[in-house]
Amino acid sequence: MSKRPGWLDNAVFYEIYPQSFKDTDGDGIGNISGITEKLSYIKELGCTALWLNPCFESPFGDAGYDVSDYCRVAQRYGTNDDLVRLFDEAHKLGMHVLLDLVPGHTSWEHPWFKESMKAERNEFTDRYIWTDSIWEEPAGYGSLRGISDRDGSCLVNFFTHQPALNYGFYKPQRPWQQPMDSPGALATREAMKDVMRFWLSRGCDGFRVDMAGSLVKNDEDCKGTIALWQDVRAFLDEEYPGAAMVSEWGEPSQSLAGGFHMDFLLHFGPSHYNDLFRSEHPFFMGEGDASAFVSKYMDSYERSGRRGLICIPSGNHDMDRLARHIKGERRRLAFAFLLSMPGAPYIYYGDEIGMNYVEGLTSKEGGYGRTGSRSPMQWDGSANAGFSDAPADKLYIPLDPSPGRPTAEAQLQDEASLYSEVKRLIAVRQAHRALQSLGEIVFVSDGAPGKPLAYIRSLGGERIFIAVNPTDKPCALTVDGELGEIIYSLGNGAEADGRQCVIAGCSAAFINLK
Repeated sequence: MSKRPGWLDNAVFYEIYPQSFKDTDGDGIGNISGITEKLSYIKELGCTALWLNPCFESPFGDAGYDVSDYCRVAQRYGTNDDLVRLFDEAHKLGMHVLLDLVPGHTSWEHPWFKESMKAERNEFTDRYIWTDSIWEEPAGYGSLRGISDRDGSCLVNFFTHQPALNYGFYKPQRPWQQPMDSPGALATREAMKDVMRFWLSRGCDGFRVDMAGSLVKNDEDCKGTIALWQDVRAFLDEEYPGAAMVSEWGEPSQSLAGGFHMDFLLHFGPSHYNDLFRSEHPFFMGEGDASAFVSKYMDSYERSGRRGLICIPSGNHDMDRLARHIKGERRRLAFAFLLSMPGAPYIYYGDEIGMNYVEGLTSKEGGYGRTGSRSPMQWDGSANAGFSDAPADKLYIPLDPSPGRPTAEAQLQDEASLYSEVKRLIAVRQAHRALQSLGEIVFVSDGAPGKPLAYIRSLGGERIFIAVNPTDKPCALTVDGELGEIIYSLGNGAEADGRQCVIAGCSAAFINLK
């Protein structure tokens, strides 16, 4: 792994879905200028970096993940100059910005794909993955068929309108499956490097990479995909050594081997992330089981060299909002966990004030069941919750209609609010290097049914014991070391005596170890 940018060591990210954050031109859709206007709010919360979901030119069949021009900001969000200004203003505040890179597919409206569809051979013929015959579909994948004069079916990623880019096959099995070192696959790789050059040269600090582990096909152990990203990392080390790379992969030992600095835990696959927040019986509602999560987490942690670079988000644009499943005071417990774990935590916009999942919405831009997690940010008690001056029926997605919906303005003024609790937790994290990205972790209690999550974070000479107990009953724990000062307490906190700690029900505590 290449040298990690130092700012990642204490980074706390804030994820922004641009179309729902802040509208400054009255069209009902959030924009880049709105994000720039609200940087001080994010800074005041304590976050040090932003992750922006795709803001590039797109027909918006998948909310911008169907890119039609990687190097141009979508008109509805503003201009390239607006995005560069956001970079500049964030940097003035000591903050950093990651853009969302979508290397696995484009929109079918991308000029590359329009050229690739042509029957006559050209520069883009092999930019996507086509079979040799319209009568052959790519086994195991969806495909586009019968849409042009070119003979063949084109592999797609998820939605029909997202043709998959060609990075080659690790083990080609059919004549049309090009190897990784074929001219077409290498040209695709170089084109994506050019996209990265374009934004890094304008002040972007790096990328969160969508579906990073899926680029090379027939690559069961991801050896080909790891090699591909190692090549990208070598390019970055030579030209942009400070560029931060965070992967949507879900297997840290693989993504870190590929040269990424950090990897996301995913809400699908083997991570058991949903056992904590979004299952039928979520652990943080006091009735679930976190032990499978802890087992998988520690397996990933050990296999990735105990480097503490596994990121855990409060949520994101692809899953139910935290507040849909975790209620009341237990949301604070969830944040006590999120903000005391290794790796950089990610806060999805609005989760810090407890924004609700909005039920019963019609799908918007490919959102389907995810649409309820993408409603406008609730800034204040004015019209449209301060999100936009547009008529309510022109908003990108309808607002939460609940009469008691939370707002940032009200919570900023309330020391007892969820926002204030999250702000306190971030401040505690930033005051103790052991609680930041690189601090090591050892679990004391794995959150088995009826048990808390408890662990020791350490870095240098600092050791901190964390206990998070969402159950209704107190629990006694024995710690390896003598307990000292309580540096953070939630609910009824804990009683500590020597090596013994009793953590109260529905409570959390961070305690120095002597």
